[in-house]
Amino acid sequence: MNRKDGKYTSFALTREMMDVVDVVKGFDPNQTTPVAENLRKAGKLLLTGEGSSRIFPAKNAIRKALTAGLPIHIITEGSRQAATYKLPGYAVFCASNSGRTKEVVLLAKKAAKEGNQHIFGLSANSGTPLEEVCSKTFVLSCGWEQAVAATKSVLEQALFYESILHHLDGNSNGIDTKALAENLEKALTLSIDANIIKKAVQAPTIYFAGYNDGVAEELTLKTNEITRKKSDYLEGTYAVHGIEEVMDSEDIVFVIDPIEEEIQKFQEVLVDGVGLTVVAIADHDTPFPTIRVPSGGSMNPYIFLCAGWNLLVEIGLSLGINLDKPERARKVGNELIQ
Repeated sequence: MNRKDGKYTSFALTREMMDVVDVVKGFDPNQTTPVAENLRKAGKLLLTGEGSSRIFPAKNAIRKALTAGLPIHIITEGSRQAATYKLPGYAVFCASNSGRTKEVVLLAKKAAKEGNQHIFGLSANSGTPLEEVCSKTFVLSCGWEQAVAATKSVLEQALFYESILHHLDGNSNGIDTKALAENLEKALTLSIDANIIKKAVQAPTIYFAGYNDGVAEELTLKTNEITRKKSDYLEGTYAVHGIEEVMDSEDIVFVIDPIEEEIQKFQEVLVDGVGLTVVAIADHDTPFPTIRVPSGGSMNPYIFLCAGWNLLVEIGLSLGINLDKPERARKVGNELIQ
C-alpha cells in the first residue's frame, strides 16, 4: 500500500489500516496496571468476544502467556459457548467494539447475575449496554471504524491484552511502541511481488497456515471480507493431514512464520504433490517465495498481520472490489436491541 496514492487512500479500510501506526505510537501500556493486579489475584482469565474482537487479541495473548510461562491460566471461547461454562473463579474480559454485540453483552449479564465481580469490557465506544453490566470498561483510543472489516481496533485490543501480560511478567521495559509502529508501517507499505498477487487472484481458495496465535485465522476472515474469495485456516500441520485430498493445483497457501521442521513436508505434500503455490510471510528467507517483513522479535505476529492486510488489499484492488462495502457482511454481526 501507498499512503499517499489515491488508489489506496480513497477507501476507509486502507486509511484505518494505516491509522494503526499512530494508534500504536500513542498506546499507553500503563492503563492496564490496575487490572493486571486484579487478574494476578484471580489467576484465571477468559477472553471472549465475537470474530475479530477475539481471534487475534485472545489467541496472541494465550500463546504469549504460555511461551513465557506466566502464572495465569488464559482461555478463549465465543460468548455463547462460554455462557455454558461455570466461571465463578475466572476474571472475564468481554471485547465488543460496538459495545452492543448481543452474545457478549448477554454473557456479561449472566456472569454478573452469578455474582462474578471481575467482569471487564473492552470497546471502541462509551455509554454502551456492555459498559452497563461490566465492573469496568476500557474504551479504545482508535475510535469507531467506518469500514466493515475491523483492523486498527484489532491491533489495539491485542496490545491491550499484551500490556497486561507484561505487567504480570514484571517487565518494567514494557512494549517498545515506537519500534513496533515503525515495523508495522514497513509491513503495510512493502511492495509485494506481482506474481504472488496474480496467483492469489486466480486461486479458487486462499489458505492460511501457521501457529494458533490468531494471525492466520484472522487473515482467513479478512480474506472473506476484503477479497470476497473463499478461504480456510489450516492450524499447524493440518495442511498436510488430509485436506490435500480436496485442494486444487490453482489454490494458494500462505504460511505465516513457517516452522523449519515442517517446511519439507509442506514442500512434498502441497508443492510437489498437489502442485499448488506455497508462499511464506516471514522475517527471514525461506525455500518458498517469501513476503519478507522486518523482524520485531516477540512482536512479530503484529507485523505478520499487517503484511497480510497489505497483501489482501492488493488482491482486492486487483479484483476491482469496493473494499468498504461487502455485499452481506455487517459491521455489528448480531446487535443487541434494547
